[in-house]
Amino acid sequence: MLQATVKASGNFNASADAEVLHKAMKGLGTDEDAIVQLLTARSNAQRQEIKATYKTLFGKDLVSDLKGELGGKFETLIVGLMTAPIAYDVTSLRNAIKGAGTDEKVLVEILASRTAHQVKAISAAYRQEYDDDLEEDVSGDTSGHFKRLLVILLQVNLISPLLSSLFSPLLSSPLLSSPPLFDAYMKLSGYEMEESIQRETSGGLRDLLLAVVKCARSVPTYFAETLYYAMKGAGTDDNTLIRVMVSRCEVDMLDIRSEFRRLFACSLYSMIKGDTGGDLRKALLVLCGGEDA
Repeated sequence: MLQATVKASGNFNASADAEVLHKAMKGLGTDEDAIVQLLTARSNAQRQEIKATYKTLFGKDLVSDLKGELGGKFETLIVGLMTAPIAYDVTSLRNAIKGAGTDEKVLVEILASRTAHQVKAISAAYRQEYDDDLEEDVSGDTSGHFKRLLVILLQVNLISPLLSSLFSPLLSSPLLSSPPLFDAYMKLSGYEMEESIQRETSGGLRDLLLAVVKCARSVPTYFAETLYYAMKGAGTDDNTLIRVMVSRCEVDMLDIRSEFRRLFACSLYSMIKGDTGGDLRKALLVLCGGEDA
């Protein structure tokens, strides 16, 4: 059962939607509310249809028009909603690798949480879009055990053999080198595994191993924690907040919300509300889909 907060619209009409968006951006000022209301009430597949219809009707690119009218992090979020899921991951990875310095956080988040099937599709789409090999780009931009683990994730081995083969050289516990015992270890207490990782590793490698273990256990829990730490403390990591909300709203946002409520002393909704402002806050709250008091 999909636990999405953003779903396809039942009486969908791409032309009518394209008209609404065109009108929202025409003339003086932009009707941001109309844009948020419409785009968050359509599935990603429907947004792609609107994009195509908009081009037909107005001879212009919808995303370019939106970029011209909007600004800041709100624009980042809306452009994210207008991007097909695989393309969104591809762009995020490309920016993480090719930007100033490597954004390891993005590499960790995407490669640890996506399914083997998705990772395959991401690699293929990356090659098609940039005529580059994702594995080579990641290798060229990272080093050591961290690089080796990222490359293994890109080769989409099954997660359990991946973990057991990794832990045996990295952590000295003989317990971990046998897959059946490893599974038992996971089932009994995923807890000590995190402790071992914390104790034996550091930096990007530690973050990646923790993410892989957490995602092997529960992807929604992993994202609940990711969202919490993006907002906790001074300053908000808007890019992580936007990336997770955009990429999970049609997948498992309801599960993420209930995990968030279970783990932390507040709801995801209330934390977003207190931590963001303006049009960005409005859009994020709609993607969140409601309060879990």
